[in-house]
Amino acid sequence: MTGKTVLITGATSGIGAHTARLLLDRGHRVAVTGRNENKLKTFLDEAGHPDRLLGLVADAADWQATESVVTRTVEHFGALDAAVANAGFMSGDSIGAGNPTSWAPMVLTNVLGPALLAHATLPHLEATGGRLVLIGSVAGLKNSPANLYSATKWATTGLAENLRLQATTRGIGVTLVNPGMIDTPFWQGASVPPFALPPQPIAEAICFALDQPAGVDLNTLTIRPMGQPV
Repeated sequence: MTGKTVLITGATSGIGAHTARLLLDRGHRVAVTGRNENKLKTFLDEAGHPDRLLGLVADAADWQATESVVTRTVEHFGALDAAVANAGFMSGDSIGAGNPTSWAPMVLTNVLGPALLAHATLPHLEATGGRLVLIGSVAGLKNSPANLYSATKWATTGLAENLRLQATTRGIGVTLVNPGMIDTPFWQGASVPPFALPPQPIAEAICFALDQPAGVDLNTLTIRPMGQPV
């Protein structure tokens, strides 16, 4: 992959931010989104490379915002070679003992968000023979008691395959990346297991997927830290 344009949603911290920095270090053009304008500005200031980095405030679960982000990225850089549906979060409670008012934003961001990004980017990715990457989770491969977050990631697993079935006929690659336990702000103050991986290996895996040659469709990467049993 040489000098391509990549759009990453939810990239002001964690896996998204590390992926953006890695791509910039390798000479690519990167557009990143975030809901919080201050966090986005801080990331842009720290990342550098202002000639190859575009920051856009947007909610991944909002169609008009997503459509605008894709349009502005293509207008700014001239094309779109890859998109990474990274935006997502966990409410931190369960169906049996949780706060239902916190569920809708999580479900919309984790499930609707990738679908909206796919709808907006597929025509541009078809033009470049590009790739769509969806960030899933090991939680989308294993069941967990009353875990609604897990259900959203099961939805991502299904969405990735459903998209692949259509995208492959249009020359577009689709990759699902399933991280295990990763030490990022995603945990929102919860206890992080001592064996959790830093986000860098996941960023490397995303770049590996984006670096596949034409005609190769790498579909699923599952990355657990050593010591994670499930």
